[in-house]
Amino acid sequence: MTKKGLQIGLLLFGMFFGAGNLIFPPSLGFQSATMFGPAILGFLLSGIGMPVIALIIGTFNSGGFRAEMSRKLSPFFSLLILSLIYLSIGPLMAIPRTAATSFSIGVLPITGDGTLPLAIFTSLYFAFGWWLAITPSKLLARLGKVLTPIFVLLIVVLTIAGLCTYTNTTLPAPLGKYAEASFGTGFIEGYNTMDTLASFAFCIIALNEMRRLSFRSAREHYFCIWMAGLAVTLLMGALYLGLALLGNHFPIAPEIYSNAHINLGAYVLSETSLHLFGPAGMYFLAVMITLTCFTTTVGLIAAVAEFFYGEFPFMSYKKYVTAISLVSFLLANLGLNEIIKVSLPLLLFLYPIAITIVLMTILNKFVKLSRTGMRLAAFAAALVSLLDILRQFAGFSFAASITGSLPLHESGLAWLLPVIICLALSLLLPDKISGENTLNA
Repeated sequence: MTKKGLQIGLLLFGMFFGAGNLIFPPSLGFQSATMFGPAILGFLLSGIGMPVIALIIGTFNSGGFRAEMSRKLSPFFSLLILSLIYLSIGPLMAIPRTAATSFSIGVLPITGDGTLPLAIFTSLYFAFGWWLAITPSKLLARLGKVLTPIFVLLIVVLTIAGLCTYTNTTLPAPLGKYAEASFGTGFIEGYNTMDTLASFAFCIIALNEMRRLSFRSAREHYFCIWMAGLAVTLLMGALYLGLALLGNHFPIAPEIYSNAHINLGAYVLSETSLHLFGPAGMYFLAVMITLTCFTTTVGLIAAVAEFFYGEFPFMSYKKYVTAISLVSFLLANLGLNEIIKVSLPLLLFLYPIAITIVLMTILNKFVKLSRTGMRLAAFAAALVSLLDILRQFAGFSFAASITGSLPLHESGLAWLLPVIICLALSLLLPDKISGENTLNA
């Protein structure tokens, strides 16, 4: 029973831990400097806490979040939001980012920059990703038992060696938003890992893997879910903390961290590898980065293809895998920094909605909630998130005045109070429904 849960947890961890999980913690560690404690706490809460809770809650329902959202909100809203989530964690954002990260950090120092090396690498990367994703029944054997342990070992070696080397660094003052709101900035950085959104997809893979295993009882099935969640939590927490501490102690010159074109997380990883292992460090880094990102790529291609094949079966699963791989290949050739820049507004819109759905699903397991109130909560999360995007990226003064009047806006959580109010109303309004568990063990 424990072994099955750990096997599934290792598979899920391998799919979760990809591009953003590697580059954001070292960057946070350096930029937060003396405010490392609250910054990493915020990052862990949004980067691990919410994804694991969402994963467990989604896996408790045999229909995943599609069934939960359709019943609580509406089938159309469920399909719309989940389609946006799957596109964002799929071919439009997260999958291309994994390939771009692999090339920018691991391969570029060996091949040199240029469109041709990037095109050759990404074509091979997605060809192998396509080959593994077209047989989802073999993901546990290939990813969970083989590739994931290898990249975890490499990351642990790099982190421990780096922390033993960089011990006397004098920490600078916190940079940017970390100086004013370290916890909130760390919390928002956790958004960038995209793991809460990924859990909406990966709970389907977890359910499919559990159906392939034999369980004697529903209790054993539930225990397996909790063990998988615990394994993901411990593994991700240990690597996040180690990578963030590495960045916190790594010496970076002002001309480097003031250069907006340099990704600090990638810089810390590459320079540490070169300093510790010399010329061989380039190849060590290339293998570590590529394997780490590749497991996420395969998992996401499979999950997104399964979702769209289930909802829009006018194409076969294999054709969806092919289309996702091709679109991801094309977008990956834009480069890492451009992908991150374009992805942030959509993440800031989708994340509060996703967290709201998780919160209401948990609450509804214990008390009856009004459908109207839950719909208002989802609408409030979407509206405040949209206003915050208009404030940050379009400079609209009316949006700034509205979001600025809400508590916790400085921490990126302006949506939280309106959502809480709406969830409180759902305790009072009519048309209440109780949470259901449709898990078939």
